[in-house]
Amino acid sequence: MSRLKDLYTNEIVDAMIKKFGYKNIMEVPKLDKIVINMGVGEAKENAKALDAAVKDLETITGQKAVLTKAKNSIANFKIREGMAIGCKTTLRGDKMYDFMDRLVNLALPRVRDFRGVSANSFDGRGNYALGIKEQLIFPEIEYDKVEKVRGMDVIVVTTAKTDEEARELLRLFGMPYEK
Repeated sequence: MSRLKDLYTNEIVDAMIKKFGYKNIMEVPKLDKIVINMGVGEAKENAKALDAAVKDLETITGQKAVLTKAKNSIANFKIREGMAIGCKTTLRGDKMYDFMDRLVNLALPRVRDFRGVSANSFDGRGNYALGIKEQLIFPEIEYDKVEKVRGMDVIVVTTAKTDEEARELLRLFGMPYEK
């Protein structure tokens, strides 16, 4: 069982009940899932680029990645419908808590000129989206074996009803918001 999951069951639940005055413990928001998406634009010319992105994503998450395909054809981008253009992974349970722990405590502090993540990247329903510019911030990725630096999107889905509840939940998990 991960350290963050233990933390959630004790201190975070108590702090959330104290701040928002929930009557029932089941009202307290929790992490539902984390979706990591990596769009690979050069996959249309170079199929090996997509394989490298999938390998990196699987190394970071410890879980098999799924290829994402284009929904529509876009002539200007030379993309046809059904063409593989990226990969994603959905984390739940212990792997989700482990990833969140590594993201907050290991990866984000390794970002150059890091001043915190934006506190405004919520969608209005309690979900948080975070863009990462390079996969090298994760300690699992070996710098010498990376062919191309790629970014990824990390979406944290919570059961919170409002952005304020979700912001407080992630703050208690250790998310470093900018001042």
